[in-house]
Amino acid sequence: MKKIILTGLIAIMTAVGLVGCTEADTVSQNLSKSADSFEVQRRVVFFNGITDKYLLTIEGLCSITDEGGQLEVTCKVGEGQYKKHYLGLSDNVSYFVEQTDAKYEDAFHYKVLFRPEAIIPDIDLQTSNELK
Repeated sequence: MKKIILTGLIAIMTAVGLVGCTEADTVSQNLSKSADSFEVQRRVVFFNGITDKYLLTIEGLCSITDEGGQLEVTCKVGEGQYKKHYLGLSDNVSYFVEQTDAKYEDAFHYKVLFRPEAIIPDIDLQTSNELK
């Protein structure tokens, strides 16, 4: 009986711990997902930390991925059109990302985005115009 009560208590504590995400955590996750879906205007600025000079600025509907020594910036430039930039980082070159427009995100709505192109492969269908 004690084992059943102990197991139930551990399960409840685990569930409470998982639900304990703050409103800021949920909104931050939703904003990140929106940005990765090219729904958020951003400005990415690269600067030299020694000279304090800006090296490069990228603005638009951009998704960023920090791969350690390089930053990958993918921007939507038109309907179905994208550009990707790879930028090397060093000990004196860094970056910051600014969200330039406010975006409404519901703290009580959790986003899960499925990308059908990642699940279903792109198949090119070629048919003959002539019947034989």
